[in-house]
Amino acid sequence: MTQRRDFIKKTLIGSAGIAVTGIGLSAKSYGSIIGANDRINVAVIGIRGRGVSHIDAWCNLKDSHNVRIKTLCDTDEQFFDPRSKTVFDKTGAKPLTEWDMRKVLDDKEIDAVSFATPNHWHALGTIWACQAGKHVYVEKPSSHNIWEGRKMIEASRKYNKRIQVGFQNRSIPNVIEAMKFLHEGGIGEVYMARGLCIKPRDSFGIAPDSTPPASLHYDRWLGPAPSRPYNEKRGHYNWHWFWDTGNGDTGNQGPHQFDVARWGLNKNEHPVSIFSTGGIYGINPAECAQQTPNTQISVAKYKDGKILEFETRGRHSNAESSLGIKIGNVFYGSEGYLEIDGGTWKAFRKQDKEPFAGSKIVTAEVASLTGSTDTEHYINFLDAIKSGKDETLHCDIQDGHYSSAIPFMANISYRLGGSELKFNGATEKFVNNPEADKMLTRVYRSPYVVPSKV
Repeated sequence: MTQRRDFIKKTLIGSAGIAVTGIGLSAKSYGSIIGANDRINVAVIGIRGRGVSHIDAWCNLKDSHNVRIKTLCDTDEQFFDPRSKTVFDKTGAKPLTEWDMRKVLDDKEIDAVSFATPNHWHALGTIWACQAGKHVYVEKPSSHNIWEGRKMIEASRKYNKRIQVGFQNRSIPNVIEAMKFLHEGGIGEVYMARGLCIKPRDSFGIAPDSTPPASLHYDRWLGPAPSRPYNEKRGHYNWHWFWDTGNGDTGNQGPHQFDVARWGLNKNEHPVSIFSTGGIYGINPAECAQQTPNTQISVAKYKDGKILEFETRGRHSNAESSLGIKIGNVFYGSEGYLEIDGGTWKAFRKQDKEPFAGSKIVTAEVASLTGSTDTEHYINFLDAIKSGKDETLHCDIQDGHYSSAIPFMANISYRLGGSELKFNGATEKFVNNPEADKMLTRVYRSPYVVPSKV
């Protein structure tokens, strides 16, 4: 077992430049904490679903990186007791709980906030946090629309605060290895990237409007979204499938694969055109409140002609490729192709049936050493806070914005009837299309307004 563990460590060093020196530690991370006495106080905002992973990650870094979860925040107080118990059981310290985000941000002891709120709160919460002097770890997509993403970049730069977007693939050693392989010409010139989101989801039904639960501060939960009566089908998790609060699976699971696709294509810019079509299939729309499509095909093109293709399949489906990909990517080059599923990848030369290159170890083995496949992403955020440099981040808000903007553009094309849209990346406006431009932002509900000047 010791020999196997040593082999995995050496493989990680050689292939990705990341050494695992303990549970959840990289060589760089370990070096950065030697002799450090400053504790980083974190608040987790949004603690129901993805927030549980945030809580676990920060708890696991309590000793190695001197992190303390000081406060848990959510607009629904029903989660306070179980999540507080989790923190206490893992760290021996009971966190504060608060439903009002502004009070959390007013706390001078909080160094960083970790956002796992619904998408429509990502931008405003992040901007408020930067203004309050906090660093931010924010889940994907980085914002709810393209204009908001630009405001987040401006806030980060103006207040000199690090913003890490939760594209955890950016910190997975095998994915880093695969991207390096592509960029060094492993399959020749890469001309197309394909992303897949095959996640069958059943109808969640319909329900009449009703009174919000006593535990939920509903006005605050709505935040920047338009005012509307409470409906249980539009709340927890289902918010993904309504345009006011979410972006469908193309903008939910999709951003991870859009990000890997863009990374593999080596494109640090916006595409110049986008086309997307689809709909709701396999369920009766009259018996489901969902607005966003469960089946969607999107194609973006860059100025040099390279293509980024993405497919969302929300009903029964086969997997694709030799890896049986349901959530992953395929890259096509002049000399072959590369498949990547999580942290496992294989490269094939031309028409060969057997791979000629690939990951040395599988993601599960990396996870057994680091604690999870995304622990390194949280560690990298802490390293960047200590370095004070945006370039230290594996997914700075600028990268997060580029990758989030593509599914946003795709959804705009879909909502406008599947028309091809031309985009000017310099101005972040569509070309001669005022109707599409209106969908770059939204009408904000006072007082939850993303400011034009951050």
